[in-house]
Amino acid sequence: MVLRRSRIAVLGLSLLVFMAGITGGAQQPRAQSVDGNGAPLFKVDPFWPKPLPNRWSMQQVTGIQVDHEDHIWFLNRAAAAEGDEIGGDGTPPRIDCCVRGPEVVELDQQGNVVHAWGGSGHHPLWPTALQTVIADRKGFVWVGGTAPQDSILKFTRDGKFVWDFGHRPPPGAPLAENNQQTDVLGSKGRFQIDEVASEIYIINLKRVLVYDMNTGAFKRGWGGHGMPLSEISNDPIPPYTWTGAPPPEQKNFVPDLHFVEISQDRRVYIGERGQNRIEVFTTDGKFLQEFYVSPNTPARGDGCGGLNNTKMPPCGTTYKLAISRDAGQKYLYVADGTNNRVWILDRQSGKTLGSFGGNGRYAGQLHWINAIAIDSKGNIYTGEVEQAKRIQKFEPVVK
Repeated sequence: MVLRRSRIAVLGLSLLVFMAGITGGAQQPRAQSVDGNGAPLFKVDPFWPKPLPNRWSMQQVTGIQVDHEDHIWFLNRAAAAEGDEIGGDGTPPRIDCCVRGPEVVELDQQGNVVHAWGGSGHHPLWPTALQTVIADRKGFVWVGGTAPQDSILKFTRDGKFVWDFGHRPPPGAPLAENNQQTDVLGSKGRFQIDEVASEIYIINLKRVLVYDMNTGAFKRGWGGHGMPLSEISNDPIPPYTWTGAPPPEQKNFVPDLHFVEISQDRRVYIGERGQNRIEVFTTDGKFLQEFYVSPNTPARGDGCGGLNNTKMPPCGTTYKLAISRDAGQKYLYVADGTNNRVWILDRQSGKTLGSFGGNGRYAGQLHWINAIAIDSKGNIYTGEVEQAKRIQKFEPVVK
């Protein structure tokens, strides 16, 4: 009897150790694969997200952000909707297709719509040139556009209006470039919020401007390489003739400034699409470093086009930025709408390690990428404008 009980005890202990080994192994995160240069590897999920409900059409994805719940918010900007994309309107519908959908969409991790609202009739001052959406930790959603009368509007997660940042110029008044003026701004749509300090960072003309997140009061600002606002030139940055070399050096910021992001160690990253450059600062505007992304790409001047001039190729490489979510935030992921790639950079050195994407409309390719974000699991989300009009998910390749 004693022997039998001992055998049972040993078997039971062995089983517990075996199960613990299985459980422990399941709890260990699998490391992401990297290539020979140390760049993390990704693969596209061709079935994410799910189709939008209610026959809503997918339009230009100008902004993406992942919130603290790992929900994905994106702008479904319908300003360039084609007739066959919204021809399902009317009674009866003209074609068996789509209707104009809400312009702010929240998705869960499975790609289902959680909230969707916004559009020209949602608020009297709804932005006409949508650019940025940010959902904060307090349950509010910030939406901004780049047209002169657009500003930054604050809503609840289900779309109830809360606050208007303002700082609009008089309607119809021409605005000369004035990098010293801070009360009136002609373009406020490229912004970032700093919940640690309750501040809004806005990139405008050739400067970074910081305002109080609750009152809209101006606090500080700086120009390229940390120069004071008083020293910023109001003259245009001259174009250059591209010969296959990087653009000529400039101390001023070179428009268009396309992103502002803040890392956990309180570094501020500013993307200069007109210079293929990223400048890094402290939150007080002290210049720390700069580095170039695909520097030999044409950045401005003759032969450069935009969304309103699609017969000419686009220019510049630093469209949007996502910072990795690991403890040290080791990588920068730069969306390049000219080369249609996501460049992977080492955050500390700025060295380019690799890239993924490539021009095309197949799953995993990119066509005029204009938005990028990353979640806590390391999934990268990209948004495309012009005629691609889609959002894609790239998952880490694990060992």
